Amino acid sequence: MEQSQALTQNLSQHLAMTMKMQQAIKILALPAQELRGLIEKEYLENPALEIDYDHAALSFEETAGAPDTVREEREQAYRAEDISALASYLGRPERGDGWDGGESGEPRAFEQAKPVSRTLEEELLEQVEFAYPAGREKEKAVAVFLVGSIDERGYLAVPLSEAARATGTTEAEAAKVLAVIQSFEPAGVGARTLAECLRLQAKRRGIYEGLVARIIDAHLEDVADSCIKEIASTEGVRPSDVQMAVDIVRTLTPKPGAAYGSDDPGYITPDVIVRPYGAGWRIELTSGGVPGLHISRLYQEAAGYDEETQSYIRGRLSAAAWLIKNIETRRETIRRVAEEIVRRQRPVLTDGLSRLAPMTMQDVAEAADVHESTVSRAVQGKYIEMPSGIYPMKAFFTANLAAGAGEAAYGARQVQDALAALVAAEDPKKPLSDAKLAKLLADKGLEISRRTVVKYREQLGIPSSVKRKRY
Repeated sequence: MEQSQALTQNLSQHLAMTMKMQQAIKILALPAQELRGLIEKEYLENPALEIDYDHAALSFEETAGAPDTVREEREQAYRAEDISALASYLGRPERGDGWDGGESGEPRAFEQAKPVSRTLEEELLEQVEFAYPAGREKEKAVAVFLVGSIDERGYLAVPLSEAARATGTTEAEAAKVLAVIQSFEPAGVGARTLAECLRLQAKRRGIYEGLVARIIDAHLEDVADSCIKEIASTEGVRPSDVQMAVDIVRTLTPKPGAAYGSDDPGYITPDVIVRPYGAGWRIELTSGGVPGLHISRLYQEAAGYDEETQSYIRGRLSAAAWLIKNIETRRETIRRVAEEIVRRQRPVLTDGLSRLAPMTMQDVAEAADVHESTVSRAVQGKYIEMPSGIYPMKAFFTANLAAGAGEAAYGARQVQDALAALVAAEDPKKPLSDAKLAKLLADKGLEISRRTVVKYREQLGIPSSVKRKRY
């Protein structure tokens, strides 16, 4: 019987530890916005937690490469009273390992936002108001439905038959309303296909004629495949004439709605900020808008309850403590990874990613004394702000692309920059093949395979030599 109980207890403890480890791994990988959502969810579900939204406006500053004594002093700076009360209730020795996740610093705004603009829907609804004044409510209702059915590209996402059924009108009447919407700004909005979108814009600009019209109506797939000679043969014109018409068509906008804002302004809040500090650099870990957590004082006063209630309280307090601890562990890991990035990538701080030095996640993991997978999770979805710009933390990790042992290592960014420069300087009538690009890169000391050239060319959005060819 005792053996069975011991087995059950060990199994329960193992399961609880596994769940705590899974939570730690999950929290480490979460970007700030998703971590905020998790914290708010846990707060609602666990009465032992109290939330502090003022905490979200604070940052913590630390000098890069700070001595261990400075780090130890920082690690003792958390709100000890919460941990003390919790430790006392749970019958454990007090600990100063940062369960509370407190910070210090002055409030400041860290967000770098995309330009805020009106949404496409707002823009179109305003035009609907002008197009359908009082007395034309039925048409206006159809117009409002159609506007609500236009996607972020600016295309109508539902068939006219469905719009007519939903608004209690005929398909012909719905088509008339759509024609009005297609006269709105931006040009091309309300189209149902790419050809219709380009056609609307070309007509608005007065260029829907001749070879331009033929390309829009009949040859868009050929244009996508760079079949200039084939189009010329079909239309009985010179390739240079087709090239000129294609260039005109490419000035049109395939996604007219993309220029407008969305309901989400798309904030980028850096998790780490690096600033000049004397002769060196200082690292600031921002809160990223994540609220603080601490143990509820109501739950610290649990003496006198029956055993079942006390057992429940102990479980809630333990869960709360582990959550706070895992959040602080996340911050500490991000800090250690950021310190190593700053130590190894000094030129990038002022000159940008073009000065990126070779650095793998394994390099940082060894220096920070963590597993490589921990580094991978720590940089996932995180951003770092430097004097040269704001970058995803994962952008600092390069692959060692050297062809063999003993050769100088170099990073993916270095190869990409060199590749882009070669393509920019090529003769557009005789674009460089991938094999030729690989040879030219090798001449620069960057020996990579043709397959790797293809990989980086595609990552840079550079089309193949066939599609780059000009006539």
